[in-house]
Amino acid sequence: MYDGQEELDNLVWDKNEEDSDAAVKQLRLKDTCRKVEALAEEKFGASAALISPLILGGFNILYRIRLPQVTPDIMIRLPCPSLVQFPDEKTAQEGATATFVAQNTNLPVPKVHYYGCDSPVGLYVILDRVENRGSMSARLTRPSQDPSAPHVLDPNVAQATLQAIWCQVAHCLVQLSRLTFSRIGSVVEVDKGIYRVARRPVTHNMTDMVRLANVPRDILPPRHKTYDTADQWYTALAEMHIGQLIFQHNDAVSSEDDCRNKYVARQVFRRLAKQGKLSTFGFQQDSWSAQSCKILPSTLCPAPPGTHSFRLWGDDFRAGNILLTESDEIAALIDWEFTYAAPTQFILDPPWWLLIETAEMWNAGMDDWVSTYHVRLQTWLVALEEAEANTAEPNHLPQPLSRYMRESWETGRFFLSYAARKSWAFDAVYWKFLDERFFGARGDGVDKGDLWRTRVHLLNDGEREAMEPFVERKMEEMGDRRIVDWDPDEARRRYSALLFD
Repeated sequence: MYDGQEELDNLVWDKNEEDSDAAVKQLRLKDTCRKVEALAEEKFGASAALISPLILGGFNILYRIRLPQVTPDIMIRLPCPSLVQFPDEKTAQEGATATFVAQNTNLPVPKVHYYGCDSPVGLYVILDRVENRGSMSARLTRPSQDPSAPHVLDPNVAQATLQAIWCQVAHCLVQLSRLTFSRIGSVVEVDKGIYRVARRPVTHNMTDMVRLANVPRDILPPRHKTYDTADQWYTALAEMHIGQLIFQHNDAVSSEDDCRNKYVARQVFRRLAKQGKLSTFGFQQDSWSAQSCKILPSTLCPAPPGTHSFRLWGDDFRAGNILLTESDEIAALIDWEFTYAAPTQFILDPPWWLLIETAEMWNAGMDDWVSTYHVRLQTWLVALEEAEANTAEPNHLPQPLSRYMRESWETGRFFLSYAARKSWAFDAVYWKFLDERFFGARGDGVDKGDLWRTRVHLLNDGEREAMEPFVERKMEEMGDRRIVDWDPDEARRRYSALLFD
């Protein structure tokens, strides 16, 4: 059975690391630092002094700047070339989203002073520096002598500490759930002080597709594409999973049967999305899945409206981007990149980051992650219920958010959203946690290599006929390791052929 993250394209990954290392060296040069100071002086009309050290994040480098008569210090945030694949879109949506959230909630979002592209250092975001002791991830992680060890929730953390911190995060999520949008896409500033969903979502997965698998940009959603319905976005996500399988030239498959498994799962998932079934799975309206026969619809929450009512979702909203004070209060919510108006279904799931580490990267395997997560989820739900009880404003959902999250875990909606957003976790999550919920038991003793045989009958004639030629092509690619320079027209042709458009 699949377990954990599938392989990225290691040739592309190595090349990206070389390029990004060179780019980071440029961003650390004294000449670049002087230009950053000059940018601050231009914007604030005062002499600026860089305060060391520079901070290198996952996708950005931050320069702390001190200005006379300006309190607090400011941070100038530049996207790192090679690490960031859509820098202009990322900067525009990050600056606009953080400003919009700050204006429409009481969340502790650092003030964004300026953001744009017209500067000596290129794209930038200038925001307040917030005093803090570090991230929630660092506060709650298991102690380790190895600085490279992944952050994992400390199993010995005091229950009272965990609940007190999580209750504050729950308050934040309750507030975010009140912001609604009529379309799915990125929030941008369309005019001075006017914020609207006007561009495609830029997701973490899209960035990884280009950066770590060399998937051609031409097959991704168009820049100005937004979505009217949840089903349209589920379909777009499913099609990008197919794109990842097509265009990841190296390390995408390990054998013919592995390729068939991945092909069948992706085609089935896309069909369910196009039929409007993914958006109703695990809700009252779910009358199609195998598990729906075992659950009384009246015991479940209703599905969110499929149109005109979407919520903010952040792919990078996690423990590492929540800063704490010395007294364990939330100091700031940072890094609003990869945040967009998404299907409300996404925010009705319990947070994936409760254990800090992701399910697909958990050292003991996904089954162990699930059992550990289940225990910690109970604490989260208590914290959320407390936050809901202490919130004066009325609930904007048909049922409390805590009930939705509890049902999401019980019905498997959590895993559907997780699989929809992550191409390299998709296979393990689909075959381990979704397939039998969708279609019933596969039977006893089905080997990993035979998974595709149990569902290939769900494909239509065209999809079945295209499978073996596709498998043959992927096997040829295994013996031809290289980084492909994709021709845009050829890429679109290949993509369309397996979407049967």
